[in-house]
Amino acid sequence: MELGLVTSGAALAAVEQYLPQLLHHKVGSRIAGKDSTLWGPEAQPEAAIRLGWTNPFDTAEELVPAILNLRDEFVAEGLTRIVLCGMGGSSLAPEVIVAHDGVDLVVCDTTDPQMIAGILAEDLQHTVVVIASKSGSTVETDSHRRVFAAAFEAAGIDPAKRLVLITDPGSPMDNREGVRAVFNADPEVGGRYSALTAFGLVPAGLAGAEIDMLIQEAGLIADLLTEDDEDNLALHLGAAMVTPGRDKLLFAPHAQTVAGFGDWAEQLIAESTGKQGKGVLPVVALANAPELKAELDDVLPLHLYDELPQEVDENATAIHFSAPLGAAFLIFEYATAVAGYLLEVNPFDQPDVEAAKSAARTLLDAPGAGSPDAVDGAIEIFGSTHDRVDTALDALVAQLPEDGYLAVQAYLDRHADAQLEELRDLLAAKSGRPVTFGWGPRFLHSTGQYHKGGPRQGVYLQLTGDSEQDVTIPGRSFGFAGLIAAQASGDANVLSGGEHGRPLLRLHLTDRPAGIRQLIEAVS
Repeated sequence: MELGLVTSGAALAAVEQYLPQLLHHKVGSRIAGKDSTLWGPEAQPEAAIRLGWTNPFDTAEELVPAILNLRDEFVAEGLTRIVLCGMGGSSLAPEVIVAHDGVDLVVCDTTDPQMIAGILAEDLQHTVVVIASKSGSTVETDSHRRVFAAAFEAAGIDPAKRLVLITDPGSPMDNREGVRAVFNADPEVGGRYSALTAFGLVPAGLAGAEIDMLIQEAGLIADLLTEDDEDNLALHLGAAMVTPGRDKLLFAPHAQTVAGFGDWAEQLIAESTGKQGKGVLPVVALANAPELKAELDDVLPLHLYDELPQEVDENATAIHFSAPLGAAFLIFEYATAVAGYLLEVNPFDQPDVEAAKSAARTLLDAPGAGSPDAVDGAIEIFGSTHDRVDTALDALVAQLPEDGYLAVQAYLDRHADAQLEELRDLLAAKSGRPVTFGWGPRFLHSTGQYHKGGPRQGVYLQLTGDSEQDVTIPGRSFGFAGLIAAQASGDANVLSGGEHGRPLLRLHLTDRPAGIRQLIEAVS
C-alpha cells in the first residue's frame, strides 16, 4: 500500500497556518522524546505516564515471538477459534488488523445478552478466549470472563487451558493462576493509543494476522514522525484535522482493505479531543455519504485509499490519505497528539467517561426503566411528547443546531441487528446534517467522551431492545440484560440531565426484527 497525504482547500490552508508553529515549537521531536510539558501544566501529570506508544518497537521484539509461539501451540491443539472480550481500545485495533489480513476473530465487545448467547453457543470445543482490560476491572470484560469460564467448565473443558489475559502489570487481572497465559501491556500507553501494543498484537496474532509485518510497517515511518521537518506527515495531518470551522471529520474509505479503520480512529480522535467544549468529531461513513453530496461547510472529508489518486480537486476541502496499516496506526496516533496540542486540550485523559459508568452502577442497585411515553407498533417511545415514531424522530431532528450532529446509539446486537446501520445514511439524508452511529456500550469507551465533553452540538437517538433470553453472570446479582439496560439508562440520564441537558430520544424495540423494519420505514 502506498504512503501519502494530500490536503486541499481549507485543509491545506490550515496546514500552511499551523505548520510553522509546530516546527518552531519542535512538536514532532518533543512528542517522540516524551516531553510531557507539551500540552500544558494541567495535562503534564497524565502525559508523563501516557507516551509509551511513541516507541512500541523494543517491546514488540519480545512480544511478537511469544504471541506466535502461543499461536503455534493452539493450532497444534486444534484450537482455531479466537474470541476477544474487550471494550474500546482493547478491541477496535485488533478488529481492523484481522479484517485487513483476512483472518477470523470473534469480537465480544458488548453486554447485549442476545449477541453474547450467540457467541457462547458456537464451537466452544475449538475456542480460545482472550480477555483484554487495561485496568483489569472493566465491568464488561470481568462479566465476559465469568461467563466463558463457566461455559468451558459446563462443557467439560479446563478454562485454564483456554483463557488468555492482557492487562497492565499489577492490575487485578495480572494473575497467572487458572489461565493459559498473561500478557502484560505497557502501563504508559492509554487504551486508545494501544494499537501496536499487546492489546492490538496479541488477539490479532493469535487469530493468524501478520503482526510482525505490522510492526515493520510502523518502523518504516517512525523516524520521520520524530523529526521537526516540513515532510512530517503527522504534523500535516494533525494540523489539517483542526481546520478552522471544520470540526466534523468524515471518514470515507475508498478501498476494502481499510474497512474498519475509521471505527478505530473514531475512538482515538473523539476521546482524545472531545473535552472543554472543544473537539474533532469523527463521522465514520462511506465514500458516497450524504454529507459529502451536501458539501457541508463544517465537515472535513478524509478519504482513505490503498493508493492515492493521481489528481485531486485542489479547490475542494479534503484530506487524502494512504498508508500501510502499521504506519497508519502510528501516523494517526502522532497526529491526534498534535491536534490536542493545537486545540489546547489534554489528549490522554477522558474526564467525562466515568460519569456514565457511575450512573450505570447506581441503576444496577436500583433498576427500573419506567413506563414509555407512547407505544407505536413494536416500538416504545421515551422522552418525547409524540405518539408516533416518525413524528418523534422529526421532533428530534428539528432540535439540531445549524452546526449540529445526530448520534445514533444502538444498545443491541451488532451482528444480528446490523441492518440498523442503514439508519446512518438515511438520517443524514433526512436531517441534512452529519450522523454518527455507535454500538452500545462499546461507544461509551470512545465517543461517549466527546458527547459530554465536546461542543454542545449533538442530539441523540438511543435504541434499546428486548432480548429473547438473558445470560446470567456467575457471582453477580445481575445478568447481561440488566447490565446493558443500566448502561443505556445511565448514559441517557447523564446526557439529558444535569449540566449536559442534551436532547435525547429513546426508542425501545419490544420485537427486534419487527421494530427494526418499522424504524427504517419511519426514517425512509
